[in-house]
Amino acid sequence: MAYFDAASAAPLHPVARQALLASLDEGWADPARLYREGRRARLLLDAAREAAAEAVGCRADELVFTPSGTRAVHSGVAGALAGRRRVGRHLIVSAVEHFSVLHAAEELERDGGTVTQVPVDRAGAVDAGAFAAALGDDTALACLQSANHEVGTEQPVAQVAEACRAAGVPLLVDAAQSLGWGKVQADWSLLTASAHKWGGPSGVGLLAVRKGVRFAPQGAADERESGRAPGFENLPAIVAAAASLRAVRAEAAQEAARLRELTERIRARVPGLVPDVEVVGDAVRRLPGIVTFSCLYVDGETLLHELDRAGFSVSSGSSCTSSTLTPSHVLKAMGVLTEGNVRVSLPPGTPAEDVERFLEVLPGAVAAVRERLGAPAAAESAPQTGADLVVDAIGRRCPIPVIELAKVIGDVPVGGTVRVLSDDEAARLDIPAWCEMRGQEYVGEEREERGTAYLVRRIT
Repeated sequence: MAYFDAASAAPLHPVARQALLASLDEGWADPARLYREGRRARLLLDAAREAAAEAVGCRADELVFTPSGTRAVHSGVAGALAGRRRVGRHLIVSAVEHFSVLHAAEELERDGGTVTQVPVDRAGAVDAGAFAAALGDDTALACLQSANHEVGTEQPVAQVAEACRAAGVPLLVDAAQSLGWGKVQADWSLLTASAHKWGGPSGVGLLAVRKGVRFAPQGAADERESGRAPGFENLPAIVAAAASLRAVRAEAAQEAARLRELTERIRARVPGLVPDVEVVGDAVRRLPGIVTFSCLYVDGETLLHELDRAGFSVSSGSSCTSSTLTPSHVLKAMGVLTEGNVRVSLPPGTPAEDVERFLEVLPGAVAAVRERLGAPAAAESAPQTGADLVVDAIGRRCPIPVIELAKVIGDVPVGGTVRVLSDDEAARLDIPAWCEMRGQEYVGEEREERGTAYLVRRIT
């Protein structure tokens, strides 16, 4: 089985396993106690903090360990907002942040604060100028990920940090996806990360708060981890997390070059192997191991099952793989095709042979799903009939509305329109994306009693 979902959780690094097993014997005692076992545990905790702080690029007394990356984000956002309450209650985030950041923003709004979401371009990157323009006198905190978790696009963190510094606003950087590859090269104020993203054990997050940043920990007071992460430390997991972070950093430069070549191979060859595919995310400014593409006329969940049966574990941002039946907020913010979405995220050590086998299997898997759904062939056309057609796809989920559109576009003459009726949120993204890929004109949408009508004019 080839595991291609490292952006969700990387396999446990061998160094993490060794450190975890060793510290189970040596680090089980309370590091706050003064007897021998407690002192031994404290030495392990201090050494782990020093190692993690060196990897992050901060002082050891600026970093605390949390029970997860999500907890690190929530604690960081809440503490920074509380510390700057006198300034205001305005928070700035990008539209493609991890849900942990967006949920923290929603919590602020429910409590009466205001949130500005800075949009991204079609590659998934924010514009540093637009981010700077959102800063105001009442802005208490800004949040920006170092790189996106779904498409791998790197963000202009250094430029945004410079603008925040000039405005006197602290910047929280979610470095969960990038920290294993290197330090965040920017003048950030707060930083969060999660060990299971770089091959450490799950249940360990990092929160770094620079000295001088106004910060007021929220919740009941606790003497552990500077009061910012209450509860008994999971010392074996913390030691394993710090050890594995140091290990992956030592391998990062060489492994990044190798994985970048493999993902570039996927980016370059998939459009030639599979018709009607859109590769998404920035082609240059991206993480080494992530590549994402979307396939027209494909049910994402069915495609994932096909690839799983063929021996490949991948993930998807398609709405048809979600219980909410809404597409990924990242793909939605980018305005790209969402149906049949596949994210390949290669863990360190992935053999080139596995990538080649994936490229061999993918065309057949996509073709099988399309055939099952009755999708049109790439060059399929039909005799021209009337000037306008209506496709009723109410109650039918992705990718059926687009499939039905593709089947009938040839039935109208050049200049004629097809009106697609749909109540599927994904249609709002996928129909315009289909038009761009197929050279047709997306006219717009109109509200209908039973959903929305999406108008497409035939150009070619």
